Amino acid sequence: MADPYGDGRALRNHQHQHQQQRPRLKPAMEMEDLISLLHGSDPVRVELTRLENDLHCKLPRPHCRSDLPSQISLPPSLVAARSKIPPLELNGFGACLQTRRRSSATRRRRSRPCASPSGRARRPSRMSLTEELAKVDGKLKLTESLLESKNLEAKKINDEKKAALAAQFAAEATLRRVHAAQKDDDMPPIEAILAPLEAELKLARQEIAKLQDDNRALDRLTKSKEAALLEAERTVQIALAKASLVDDLQNKNQELMKQIEICQEENKILDRMHRQKVAEVEKLTQTVRELEEAVLAGGAMANAVRDYQRKVQEMNEEMKTLDRELAHAKVSANRVAVVVANEWKDGNDKVMPVKQWLEERRLLQGEMQQLRDKLAIAERAARSEAQLKDKFQLRLKVLEEGLRMSTSRTNASAARR
Repeated sequence: MADPYGDGRALRNHQHQHQQQRPRLKPAMEMEDLISLLHGSDPVRVELTRLENDLHCKLPRPHCRSDLPSQISLPPSLVAARSKIPPLELNGFGACLQTRRRSSATRRRRSRPCASPSGRARRPSRMSLTEELAKVDGKLKLTESLLESKNLEAKKINDEKKAALAAQFAAEATLRRVHAAQKDDDMPPIEAILAPLEAELKLARQEIAKLQDDNRALDRLTKSKEAALLEAERTVQIALAKASLVDDLQNKNQELMKQIEICQEENKILDRMHRQKVAEVEKLTQTVRELEEAVLAGGAMANAVRDYQRKVQEMNEEMKTLDRELAHAKVSANRVAVVVANEWKDGNDKVMPVKQWLEERRLLQGEMQQLRDKLAIAERAARSEAQLKDKFQLRLKVLEEGLRMSTSRTNASAARR
C-alpha cells in the first residue's frame, strides 16, 4: 500500500473504506417484531415485554460498536498489535516514499556519465527497507484477518443470544398456554395425556431391552463362531503341517529306495568281481599245481615254487578279507532296508535312528572305497601274477626242452656205450 500523496491521505481513505466494509450488528430491539409474530394476545405481550425489560436491566445492552462489541474482551497481544497498526502503516508508506525518491535519484545519477559510489552503498539499505515493508504488510494482513475473525465471533455470539431469548420466550409462552389449558374444563388433564405416552415409552424401553438382549446373544454367538473358526483354522494348519511332513517322509523314502537300489547294484558288481576272483584263484591254483608238478620234475625251480605258494597264500588271505567285507556290505544293506521298513512304523517299533543310519552310510561308503582300492590292487596283482605265470611257463618250456635234450643226450650216450 504505497502513499502517492506522501501526507497520509491514502492511509485515512483506506481506514475509512475498511470501516465501511465491516458488518454492522442489528440492535436487539428488533425482537419485539418476532414476539408479536409468536404471540398475538396483549397480556402475553405485556408480560413478555416486562420480562425483556428485566433481562435488559440485568444484562448490559449491546450498543453500536466502532470496531468491536463491548461484550468481547480482546487479548492483550491483539490490542498491542492493533495499536501498532497505524504507526507501522505510516512508517511503511514513508519508507516506500523514501525508496521511490532514492530510486529516482539513483536513476538520475546513473544517467550521468560518472557514477558515485554512494549509490552502490544505498542499494543494501533500499533492499532492507523493501523487506521491512513486506514484513509490515504481512503483519497488517494478519491483524486484519484476526479482527475479521473476532467480528465474526461477536456476530455469532449476538445471534446465539437472540436465539436463546427467542427460545426462552417461546418456552414461557408454551408454559402459559399449558397452564391456561389446564384451567379450562373442556381440556383433559396432563396425566391423561401423559399416561399413554408413558405406556408407549415403557413398551419402547422393553423392546429396546429385548433388542439389547438379542444383540448380546448375537455377540455371544458371533464370539463362539469366531472361536470355532479359529479352532478350525488351527486344525487346518496342523493338517497342512502333517501333510507337509508326510510329503517329506515320502520324498525321503524314495531317496532311500534309490540308495538301496544303488547299494544292491554295487553288491551285484561286487559279487561278479568276487566270482571272477574266485575263478582266477582256481585257475591260479591249477597253474600252481601244474607248476608244482613241473618244479618237482625240475629241482631247480623249487625256490620259485615256494615263492609262488607264498603269493597264493596272500591271495587267499585277500580273498578272505574280500569275503568279510562283502558280508559287512550285505549287513549294512540289510540295515538300510530295515530303516526304510521302519519309516512308517511307530516310535516304539523303530530299530535304528536316522543319525546312526547316516553314520553307517558314511562308513559303508568309506568301506566301499576301500574295497574299490583293494580291487584295483588285486587286479594289478593278478596282472603281475599273469606276467609271472607267462614267465614261469616260458621257463618250464625251457626246462622241459633242456630235460628232453639231456634225456636224449643220455639216451644217445647210453646207446653209444
